[in-house]
Amino acid sequence: MKYASLLLVSSLLLVTVCAKPPVDIEAETNAVKSVLDEYVKSVETEDMSLYESLVCQDTTRIYFGGFGTPILGWNALKKVMEGQNEMLSDTKIGVSDLKIHISGDGKTAWATSLWELKAKMAGNPITLPIRCTWVLGRDDKGWRIVHFHKSMPAG
Repeated sequence: MKYASLLLVSSLLLVTVCAKPPVDIEAETNAVKSVLDEYVKSVETEDMSLYESLVCQDTTRIYFGGFGTPILGWNALKKVMEGQNEMLSDTKIGVSDLKIHISGDGKTAWATSLWELKAKMAGNPITLPIRCTWVLGRDDKGWRIVHFHKSMPAG
């Protein structure tokens, strides 16, 4: 009995020491929200350096903007954003209905939100309602956007 108890205590101690700490969902949710807030800021201020720090620069990624064909890879996404920066001015984005979900292992997050994008195009004001879906991955540098899909409601 003595050895069985010692074995049980040792096993429990080993499991406790080797177990990964639970994911702090609240902290990770706040970190993802910060990335998405910074993304909005980068679009509003046309800050491509900030934008680059937030989005995975993999050449195999596919992104979906509000218009046109899928955006294939980082280089194409950068061109799209540079073109958007040339075309739009005074951009302001109102974000609502943000919902963030963190995977159990804390390495993947997905989110949805609604945008009201207001800007000027050729001096004329525009307003676009945009639905956004985000996928983020966490690595040793923190959270980065690995995919997004933006669309506008039909009608």
